[in-house]
Amino acid sequence: MVKFIIGRKGAGKTKWLIDNANKDMKEGNGNIAFVDVDDDHIFSLDYNVRLINAMEFNVSNVESFYGFLCGILSMDYDLEKIYVDGIYKVMDVNLEKLGKLRDALDKICNKYDVEFYINVHYTMDQIPENLKENCFEIESVEAAY
Repeated sequence: MVKFIIGRKGAGKTKWLIDNANKDMKEGNGNIAFVDVDDDHIFSLDYNVRLINAMEFNVSNVESFYGFLCGILSMDYDLEKIYVDGIYKVMDVNLEKLGKLRDALDKICNKYDVEFYINVHYTMDQIPENLKENCFEIESVEAAY
C-alpha cells in the first residue's frame, strides 16, 4: 500500500508521520524506516526506527528516489513500513510523477508486503481522481493528534 500524506503547510503532516512510525514500531512485528532530508527528528523517533537521511545519498529526482527506496527494502526483508518526510523539498514531485511513483511502488508493496507513507505538499482539492484513494489528508494540527 502506498499512502500520500497531504495537507497544507503546518497542518501536522510530519507529526503524523513521526507519531505513526513510533506507534507502528511498538505494535508491529517488522522493522520501520523513516526517510527524511535531514536528521532533525532523530530524538522524536523511537530509537528502533531507522532514520535515513536521503541527502547523504544524493536523492535528487523521482527516479533516484524510487531506486533509493528499493535499495532500503533490499537490505531488510523484515521491513514493514517506510515513512518519508520532506522529500518534496529537494526534488520536483509534480502530480504526474506522483502517479508514476505510486504505480511503481504498488508493485513493490505487493511483492514484498511493505507499506509506504509519503508526505507531499498537496491538498485534496489539488489531487486528481486517480490518486485520491492513495491520499490521507491532514487538515489541521489538531487532526494530527
